[in-house]
Amino acid sequence: MLLLRHLLALAILATLIWMGFQLHESLGRQTSFVLICGAAFGFVLQRSRFCFFCILREWMEEGDASGVLGIIAALIVGTLGYLILFGAWVPDPTAGFLPPRAHIGPVSWVVVLGGLCFGIGMSLSGSCLSAHLYRLGEGSWASLFALAGAVAGFMLGFAVWNRLWSPTLADAEAIWLPASLGYAGAGALQLMVLGVLGVWLLSRVRPSAASLVSADNSLAGLWRRVMVERWPSWVGGLSVGLIGTAMYLRADPLGVTAELSRHSRDLGTALGLVPERLEGLDRLAGCIVSETAQRIGNNGIFVLAMIAAALAAALLAQQFRLERKPLRTLVSASLGGVLLGFGSMIALGCSVGTLLSGISALAVSGWLFALAMVAGVWISLPVRRKILAS
Repeated sequence: MLLLRHLLALAILATLIWMGFQLHESLGRQTSFVLICGAAFGFVLQRSRFCFFCILREWMEEGDASGVLGIIAALIVGTLGYLILFGAWVPDPTAGFLPPRAHIGPVSWVVVLGGLCFGIGMSLSGSCLSAHLYRLGEGSWASLFALAGAVAGFMLGFAVWNRLWSPTLADAEAIWLPASLGYAGAGALQLMVLGVLGVWLLSRVRPSAASLVSADNSLAGLWRRVMVERWPSWVGGLSVGLIGTAMYLRADPLGVTAELSRHSRDLGTALGLVPERLEGLDRLAGCIVSETAQRIGNNGIFVLAMIAAALAAALLAQQFRLERKPLRTLVSASLGGVLLGFGSMIALGCSVGTLLSGISALAVSGWLFALAMVAGVWISLPVRRKILAS
């Protein structure tokens, strides 16, 4: 059985490589690169358990901040990478132009509401959207229900979008820190904040069991550390930051919701629940509604490759299993998914697109979303505990 799992995992990885070559020939270098990055992202998330909710829960309930340090590592790498790219693409940040495609959203109470809903949705559903996607590769039924709920949440967000646009978002400013502080000032400020947070959290890191024993340097030990045991959070964070920078350089900022939101909008429009015209949405940058002539856009290819690579990683680690969940867990996952989708839609992205890519781009909207998301998790964790205990 173990051999069969490993052979299946290798077959999946080989298929991804073959598809990369095929996409390079048919759709071009960028699409092929997106598939490679999606596969790398899924593999890294599964191996490092890089889930925003799990990381925050471990910190708030167990006092272990090692996962939060992984997020900070991703943001530091992303900030440095984006600053290099911005310097080449927008030499004068004070000229009044925003960098191309960067997830720099409007600053208003709407992004705060989106982050708050997203944080509560994470608690109720058990994961963020990116983690639900990679957990599909682990056979999670709850993630399937959460993603179905997210579709409904996206449709709800699209349904109320025009009401949010006119009184609030139409006049909201997309605040980009380098526009007022320059690259040196903005970069120094953001890296200082991240550094101070990192130093403060270092005293709240709990040593892992693996770090308390001597390392097995045999081939079997190396295999176990890479393919079975959870990667250190800093390895996951650095990897995510590098993948995010590479994606922005060669394609689009890192994000996982554009394709899901596009199909949710199409479904909502077909059902008469979503207006055909969404005011101002095409003027805003974010991981939402990717327009494409392809049946599956680049973001869809990224997400499918991500799920496939996570499946391969789970098979290699013997972590793929189809588990039955209690009805209350599935209902909670669905309701949480609605909040995840709604929060992502009105905030123009999730914990990856708005938080990671937004903060890396030195956008104030990314910081607001992050603070609101953390608050949402904190206030809703007691509700989650009651659901699990009932």
